[in-house]
Amino acid sequence: MEVQGKIKLVGNTETVGNNGFRKRDIIITTEEQYPQHISIQFVQDKCDLLNAYQPGQDVKISINLRGREWVSPQGETRYFNTIQGWRIEALQPAAPQGNVPPMPPADAFEPATNFSNDQKEDDLPF
Repeated sequence: MEVQGKIKLVGNTETVGNNGFRKRDIIITTEEQYPQHISIQFVQDKCDLLNAYQPGQDVKISINLRGREWVSPQGETRYFNTIQGWRIEALQPAAPQGNVPPMPPADAFEPATNFSNDQKEDDLPF
């Protein structure tokens, strides 16, 4: 699966537990009628992929949905979901148009069919 949007925040890499598990979150804002702020987690060696990205960049992130079950000491079962990123790439913004006005359609021009008496239709101007 893929998600596209503008980077809102790139978090710091965190180390969790005694085994050296690393995780890093990125928040992107989707560009749709009702923008969504989506938290995506990169883990272990994938954390370093975020080093090259900053807030404001448009990106496409490949993701996997992860779910897990947890049973509390009281015996309650709870479920948690994580959106886990595994690839990120920058999207190129559209090229600026500049200050060149648009070209009118060809039918907006009058055809050049009025020739003087001394000109012939097949005469070349050089």
